[in-house]
Amino acid sequence: MGEYTLSAGRGTLFLTALGTVSQILAFFYRAALSRLAGAEVMGLYQLLMPVYSVLLSVTAVGLTSAISNLTSQHLALGNRKAATQNVSACLKIFVLLLLPVGAGVIFASDAISVKLLGDARTQLGLILLVPCVALTGVENFHKHFFYGAGMVRPPAVVELLEQFIRTAAVLGLLMLFLPQYPERAVGLIVTGMVLCEVFSSLTLLWLYRRHMARMGRSGAGEPVRVRWRRIWGIALPVGLNALLGNLMSAANAALIPRKLVESGLTRGDAVSRFGIVCGMTLPMLALPTVFLGPLNLVLVPRLARANALGRGGEVQRLAGRAVAAVSVLTLPAMALMTVLGGDLGRMMFGQERVGEYLVPLAATMALSCYCSVLASILSGVGRQQATACISLLGSAVQLVFTLALVPLPGVGMAGYVTGALVCAVAEAALCFWCAVRYGALRPELFQWLTAPGLSALLAALTGNLLLRCLKDSGLHALLACAVVFLFSTVLYLAALHAQGVRPTEILRIR
Repeated sequence: MGEYTLSAGRGTLFLTALGTVSQILAFFYRAALSRLAGAEVMGLYQLLMPVYSVLLSVTAVGLTSAISNLTSQHLALGNRKAATQNVSACLKIFVLLLLPVGAGVIFASDAISVKLLGDARTQLGLILLVPCVALTGVENFHKHFFYGAGMVRPPAVVELLEQFIRTAAVLGLLMLFLPQYPERAVGLIVTGMVLCEVFSSLTLLWLYRRHMARMGRSGAGEPVRVRWRRIWGIALPVGLNALLGNLMSAANAALIPRKLVESGLTRGDAVSRFGIVCGMTLPMLALPTVFLGPLNLVLVPRLARANALGRGGEVQRLAGRAVAAVSVLTLPAMALMTVLGGDLGRMMFGQERVGEYLVPLAATMALSCYCSVLASILSGVGRQQATACISLLGSAVQLVFTLALVPLPGVGMAGYVTGALVCAVAEAALCFWCAVRYGALRPELFQWLTAPGLSALLAALTGNLLLRCLKDSGLHALLACAVVFLFSTVLYLAALHAQGVRPTEILRIR
């Protein structure tokens, strides 16, 4: 296999296959959840998710990064005892952080739900988030131990099984106990999340102990003071960056329904509009981006190794191929989503408004994919602080648009969508500028943008015309979408080849 190939062989294909199955399952899970619970409950659920992220960033995110980083270092040096010591230390810190934070959330749940989230119906779900965060933290610590040890398959398989259990638990609870008030429906959803986290945390704990029993705990270990200093040296900056970003996201999510009410909507309609865009349309658009996780997982360590060895040419080749891969996969996917998304949304979610902002949101998703791979490139060359600052700046821009545009009569949710698009443009531009400035990227605009962009546009315009003709002839919408997808894919690939771009050479999946 070539040195500059992005594929990591069977391991990467394995992760991609599992990720694809998981993403498809998650999409159908969300579609079934939306149909069972309704747009208003989905909106309340979306209000809770940023709180979940904030709690994890306060208690666990920095520690998981410390475990992954230090495990890799200790195992490379043969110091297995120190690796286990770090996991135990991080678990103790997590418990000490979670106890006061969780107790505070439970006792102040009424005030948080009413004054911060702006809806008292989130209180039950907020309380149930605390045990969910506790189990997720235990799961993530052991998952990142395996990542640090270079063993990606055990956590990947457990994550896929967790997705199946979450689907069965949440949908099963809703089918058993619905109809319910919205507050109780949200509580049922979070209860299902808790049940699946019980499985994943216990399974990964068992796998970890089994692995360590087989591998042994050889090595000198690490002095307590050194261990704690190294853990906090990694956990504090990572955790603080995550906390700031998640706080802004939580503030934005809490403000959107309030500002929609100011624009003239009722509270129920405001939460429903929020749920449709953030809980239905955006997850649907994220479905074709399943390749990003495996791509970034392979890209970052290879860039870090090449950068450490001073191989600037290799860094640029790897980074350029990664950006080209995102272009040839993301641009046609988002172009086709603008054509097929409305029909798919109506069939899957039963909501007419799912396709309301497809074009700007598809552009936002495409730019977000570029941001993701550019952030990985910057991380691979040791510029993590630049990506953190850019991400925080983007969140601040989004917050300003929510405050300024969403309350305006006749604007409403369009103000949030506009902010998301402007934010994505700004983040992508800044990430690209930093990647070029720090020598990680050499621009190849024809291969990255012109050729795949024109090919995707041709496929989308032709596909849109074909879809209208098929639907006018009486063909079922699902069959029409399938025919358009196949035809547009072939047309896109033919247009790429006509311009001299070979996707197989870019992706190198072999």
